[in-house]
Amino acid sequence: MGCCTGRCTLIFLCTLQLLASLERQIFDFLGYQWAPILGNFLHIIVVILGLFGTIQYRSKYIVVYSIWTALWVAWNVFIICFYLEVGGLSKDTDYMTFNISMHRSWWREHGPGCVRREVPPPSSRGLEDHSYISVTGCMIEFQYLEVMHSSLQILLALVGFVYACYVISVFTEEEDSFDFIGGLDSYTYHHSPQKTSHVQLKPVYLSK
Repeated sequence: MGCCTGRCTLIFLCTLQLLASLERQIFDFLGYQWAPILGNFLHIIVVILGLFGTIQYRSKYIVVYSIWTALWVAWNVFIICFYLEVGGLSKDTDYMTFNISMHRSWWREHGPGCVRREVPPPSSRGLEDHSYISVTGCMIEFQYLEVMHSSLQILLALVGFVYACYVISVFTEEEDSFDFIGGLDSYTYHHSPQKTSHVQLKPVYLSK
């Protein structure tokens, strides 16, 4: 019963992680955030691997999933620090785009209540500068939306890590018990006392 409960819960958590990651991947694509896109892609692959291992009772795949969840938590903590500008980080840098573009989070211009307007750029700046876009009226600043996304990912990853460790321990115990029973049966078969027959066969002559 415990194995079924833990296994079903882990399957449910992996499904939630897939949905949350796919939703996040869509908005990261819209904002050309290449670093998060790469991270989300790897995360989706590992979550599918963990889901397959849970369904097929493959503890090795779940071990890979549990190790990745620890790395995933660290990555999302970095994203939170990045957008909250903790530790000398700045959300206005191009780390999320690998310094190949000046794009920012999609939520910066399309958040709830945001009104996006184009204003004439200063004469001292080129037309290609992003400063000519004015965004006003946002109900929630884009950095807090990104922090909320990362916090959800951390929560799901931590709960998934706990259940993954539990399912791994249950699978390991079941494998050990099966090996013990199989070894005991083999020992009994090979070492069971065999009775030797002492009946002496003699020819029988039939008289006519």
